[in-house]
Amino acid sequence: MLIRFMSLASGSSGNCYYLGHEEGGLLIDAGIAPRSISKALKAEGISLDDGHIRGVLVTHDHADHIRSVGVLGTVYHIPIYASVPVHNRIASNRYIDEDLGASRRTIELGQHFELAGFEVSSFLVPHDSAQNFGYCIRRGDFSFALITDIGHITPEIKRFASEVKHLVIEANYDDEMLKRGPYPEFLKERVAGPLGHLCNAQTAEVLSEIFHPELENIWLCHLSKDNNHPDLCWKTVENRLFAEGIRVGKDVNLIALKRTTPSPMYILEP
Repeated sequence: MLIRFMSLASGSSGNCYYLGHEEGGLLIDAGIAPRSISKALKAEGISLDDGHIRGVLVTHDHADHIRSVGVLGTVYHIPIYASVPVHNRIASNRYIDEDLGASRRTIELGQHFELAGFEVSSFLVPHDSAQNFGYCIRRGDFSFALITDIGHITPEIKRFASEVKHLVIEANYDDEMLKRGPYPEFLKERVAGPLGHLCNAQTAEVLSEIFHPELENIWLCHLSKDNNHPDLCWKTVENRLFAEGIRVGKDVNLIALKRTTPSPMYILEP
């Protein structure tokens, strides 16, 4: 069974990811316009109308991750999975007019459940939101994790990242670009703080620590428009891995996801 992954968008302007197979699939976050989600999926032969998408896993309640969950839940009747604090914030969010109603699905921290033929586990990620979950997703020998909007690395994050074959992880900003950039001081402090985001060097460091021979793919996600660049981000991580004897392109694949452009559809398991 082919398991496929693609990023529809990844950045501070909006985030949405697809993971699935011929029997069904899921989205992680829906922070871009419904039309953009539909168009990107349709280009890969996937429809929002036919029940292929079995649910949306919401990481947290910031607008760039939830902007379209109301439409997906009420118009397309796709279940929306989130914790109680996140659902409460969705219900009061000024960008969302719809009442999720029957599409609302509540998940607990650490809960294991089945969705679209995958086994899904949730774990806590520190961020300045109502609550933020990372997701570890498995099917047989297949294992995948998505971890974004990370204020700081925790032992639990390292544990889940070190157990999977395919990893999507945030590399939001370059430290020098942030310091010298246009953001006001309070926002710089928020981004770099313990409930903000990971910089390239922090991501590179944790990847050098958790790397294992079965790790096949690393996607760097949620790059900042103003405080990062894909080439800089990629090179920072590549250099740190090389210092540990890990060769990008031979030992592991490394991709910096684009902010507003869909990625190719990656085949993860034949």
